[in-house]
Amino acid sequence: MVKITLGVDGMMCNMCEAHMNDAVRNNFKVKKVSSSHSAKECVIVAKEDIPRESLEKVVTETGYKLTSYKVEPYEKKGLFG
Repeated sequence: MVKITLGVDGMMCNMCEAHMNDAVRNNFKVKKVSSSHSAKECVIVAKEDIPRESLEKVVTETGYKLTSYKVEPYEKKGLFG
């Protein structure tokens, strides 16, 4: 599992966040996705890495700009973890 953090410029409100989340869900197999217009980021949890080029294409087509891309291992925290 990987956690992908995208810097996304152009989201202005909660509807923008929902629009971004839907675009990611509709184009990639992800476990979880959440976006924040105030933090200007989108966090994706997926089984496998998603190439930057693929994500950038979807972000751009959705009307936003990809400003950063970071991938790190993701470990689900247990009940007492």
